[in-house]
This record gives sequence, C-alpha cells and structure tokens, in this order.
Amino acid sequence: MTNPRFLTPILAIGALAGIQLSQAVVYRGIDFPDGPVSFADAVVSYDPLFDGGPAPTHPNFTDPDEALGVPDYSGGGTGTGSVSLGDGGRIVLEFIDNFLTGSDDAGFDLHIFEVGPDVEDTFVDISKDGSFWYSVGKVTGGISSIDIDSFGFTSADLFSFVRLTDDTLLDGQTGTTVGADIDAVG
Repeated sequence: MTNPRFLTPILAIGALAGIQLSQAVVYRGIDFPDGPVSFADAVVSYDPLFDGGPAPTHPNFTDPDEALGVPDYSGGGTGTGSVSLGDGGRIVLEFIDNFLTGSDDAGFDLHIFEVGPDVEDTFVDISKDGSFWYSVGKVTGGISSIDIDSFGFTSADLFSFVRLTDDTLLDGQTGTTVGADIDAVG
C-alpha cells in the first residue's frame, strides 16, 4: 500500500519539473506507447507553392497547424483536421517534447497520416537540426509507416524534424485540396 503522505510531494515535484506522465494510445490501428506526446508539435515552415503549385484553395485545408498533434481529421470534403500540401508543396514539422528515433529492429518508427478522397504520395526527409536532411523514401498515402532503421539509423539517432513534400508527378495536380492532405505525423 502506498502512503499518500509520500505520494503527494512526488506528484507535486513532477508537476513543477514539467514531467509528463504518458499513457499508450492506439490511433487508427497504430500503437503509440507514449500517447499524444508522440506527435509533431510545431510547424517550422509550410510552402504549398514549393514546386510551383497550384496551392490548395479550400479554406478548411490551408492551415498548417492542422498537421500537428494526434490524428483528428473529421472526414468529408468540408472536414477539418488536415492541411493540403499543394501540388509539389512542402511542410516541415518539429518534435519539441520528444524525438524521432530508430527502434533497433525492423519495426516502423515514423507514421504519416494522409487523408482525403485521393491517396497521394509524399517524399519524407528527417533531420536532427533542421538544416541537414536525410531522405527516408516515399510514402504512398493513407496511413503509411517507415522503418528508419532500414536507412542505417538506430535508437541513438535523435531526430527533431520531419519534412514532407508532395510528389508532383503522381496523383491529382488540380482541385481545391490539391496535394497530399496531412492529418498527423507521429
């Protein structure tokens, strides 16, 4: 039995130190042992015209902050919860309260939640410092996962940035939500 007299000060110290207690959560069939803290926290840049466009025009799909946090796309053509990259567009996301790492096994380490009626391909790069980038291939839309260990990385490699670029040569190049539609990155 735990003595509540001792537990209360420990919880108070944890709260003052900013320690977050995390709990495993499953999002769209994928287990995230650290729960919501596992997802991208900040938008570094968003350029829907990176490779010339066109850019998305539907107002519900032009807010880059919609790619942050847990998957929350509400569905339908007028839904909310995702950002359209634009044809050849790009977004750079940052993990602030955690890192992307390899797992030292063949399991998936990075998950991209792409949504919408068209399944659109996206190039994926990762970076430790936001300046030097490593390509980790391409995902083919929908919920896609990458084993970054297969690119030579391990659990000792700590990445803070993910860069997603719409593949302008595939999928639709027009429409109000043109380009890959990103709901979340974890």
